[in-house]
Amino acid sequence: MKFTPTAISTAMLLLAAGCSSTTASISPAKYDKMSCTELNSELGNTATDISRTAIARGKVANTSVPTWLLGGERVKTVVANRETARIDRLQQQQQAIIATRKQKCPSAQ
Repeated sequence: MKFTPTAISTAMLLLAAGCSSTTASISPAKYDKMSCTELNSELGNTATDISRTAIARGKVANTSVPTWLLGGERVKTVVANRETARIDRLQQQQQAIIATRKQKCPSAQ
C-alpha cells in the first residue's frame, strides 16, 4: 500500500484535531476567587480557544477523505462532533466568567 502526501496530511490533521479536544471542567467557584483583571484575561483566553477550536473543526469538516481510506468519513464526523462539544463547553465556561464578572466588576456592566 502506497501512502500519498494527501492521505498522510489527512491522517495527521484528524489525529491532531482529536488530541486537542480535552478541556477542564467548568468550576464557577474558581472564578469567584479571581480579580477583575484575571477574569478579563480568562475571558480573552476562552474566546481565543473557541476561535481556535472552530477553525480546527472547519478544517476537519472540509478535509477530503480518500474513498479507499475505510472509516475515514466516520472519523472525520466524530472529530468534528468532538470539536463541536468542546466549543459548547468553552461557551458555557465563557458564560460563567461573564456572570461572575458582572457581579464583581463594576466596569463590566
